[in-house]
Amino acid sequence: MMIDVLDKGFVKIIDHMGSDLSATKAARASFAKDSPEWNAKEEKLLAFLIREKHMSCFRHATITYQAKAPLFVVNQWYKYSIASTHRSEQFGWNEMSKRYVTAEPEFYVPENTAWRSMPSNKKQGSGVPLSPQTGSHFTKTLEDWYEKGKDLYQGLEAMGVATEQARLFIPAYGMYTQFQWTTSLATVIHFLEERLAHDAQAEIRQYAQAVLDLTSPLFPATFKLLDLGSL
Repeated sequence: MMIDVLDKGFVKIIDHMGSDLSATKAARASFAKDSPEWNAKEEKLLAFLIREKHMSCFRHATITYQAKAPLFVVNQWYKYSIASTHRSEQFGWNEMSKRYVTAEPEFYVPENTAWRSMPSNKKQGSGVPLSPQTGSHFTKTLEDWYEKGKDLYQGLEAMGVATEQARLFIPAYGMYTQFQWTTSLATVIHFLEERLAHDAQAEIRQYAQAVLDLTSPLFPATFKLLDLGSL
């Protein structure tokens, strides 16, 4: 299953390992015991693990996502890229490289109604929506800027300039990239708690919602107890 996000993006799950039972099995390992099957006793233990935030137990289930997102979203997402170890070089993250891929760049273009004002504190986040008329002007300006950058990029390639240097002319923040993210269920929960929050940026909240919608059917008891949909 794939969920479309923004104008050209998506999220889908391409592999996973584990179930709701993975966390309770990990918890019972402390007492050299096992959890052979899911039952009411396991659900009670799962509720305890979530309530007491014993999140290490949720590192034993893993999910691999494939996503397509603009770079300004990816920059926020990447902080959750470490897998189930503490070693910083063991990232579960592989991204399309513009050093090698010469396909035509794609860019995120906000709809006329998607533009937002600066908040009063000016630190982060957004204020109230701008008018569609104002948004229409900004959307057209952005499209023109993308087109100019793309023309320069392709022109330099045609002149024989290396792709890894020609890409400097591409307007970066709005450009789409694709990546695979392999991570533990514990990290997914952390990602969702932060990126579904009301003060998260609107665009990454849409990706977080897609991650929630795709992942919750794989771990139904866990997500029922977390109740992340209420954030």
